Amino acid sequence: MPESADKPPLDAILQKVLEAVPFQLTTEGGPEAARARFRDLPRHPVHQELRAEDRTVDGPGGPIPIRLYWPPEADAGPVPVVMFFHGGGWVVGDVDSYDNDARRHAVGAGALVVSVEYRLAPEHPYPAAVDDVWAATRWVAENAADLGADPTRLAVAGDSAGGNLAAVVAQLARDSGGPPIAFQLLWYPATTWDTTLPSFTENADAPILAVDAVAEFSRWYAKGQDLRNPPATLVPGRATDFANLAPAYIAVAGHDPLRDDGIRYGELLSAAGVPVEVHNAETLVHGYLGYAGVVPAATDAVERGLSALRRALA
Repeated sequence: MPESADKPPLDAILQKVLEAVPFQLTTEGGPEAARARFRDLPRHPVHQELRAEDRTVDGPGGPIPIRLYWPPEADAGPVPVVMFFHGGGWVVGDVDSYDNDARRHAVGAGALVVSVEYRLAPEHPYPAAVDDVWAATRWVAENAADLGADPTRLAVAGDSAGGNLAAVVAQLARDSGGPPIAFQLLWYPATTWDTTLPSFTENADAPILAVDAVAEFSRWYAKGQDLRNPPATLVPGRATDFANLAPAYIAVAGHDPLRDDGIRYGELLSAAGVPVEVHNAETLVHGYLGYAGVVPAATDAVERGLSALRRALA
């Protein structure tokens, strides 16, 4: 793949892990095959000591499964709450495959984490996922006290497609007069859908996620939408106003087609006066949340983002 002359190479340990356990996020074989490949990735359970509970909440398309994770601090009184929206191109992923990531957020942020199993494309294209995560967020805000959480310290977090949904929820909350969002943690999000950005060319054939897959997953999700003038609830980077949004931490990866997408969204927020920190993990790839605890560089990058979340909700 083309690379800039001063770009650090892929992390050596990550390279060995990718060689030992090859994985590429693709639409090959259709949605069920893509989901099975992602579901079958090896994962070592973490933080199994946490109390977790599965529930459903009412949504516009029927019951929405959620999984709640209480942090160790929950015994001491109301804790912050983090809505977590999984990645997977709006097509793959569920609360089970993102169980480790949700647990890491609960421990790292000292917060109740609510992981949302929103409806997936292409069977349920936009706006189904938005409708589900927005309904779940409002339900949690309304019922926070019963869950042992503080609704005034409510954050949204998500990776990739989930980062897109987290950014959308932050905008919806502002435009709807609440619930107030205190912070948004966006892991390598898809926010601008601008494929002319340099990283889409530079990382066209990147490990984990290549530009062809970005295009296919986006097409499945945005089925029937006019992408020449997309709504902000599909492409949050196309909003007309970024002022008064929640402070943000945007994590991107050097070897990711979406790197400059996240950087650009950070620029849009900053230009509107929103406090934002953008961190580029230069030697990592899309999806590096899944390599925390295995690849030290990924562990460090994840801990950096979670520390920002904890500080914001303290």
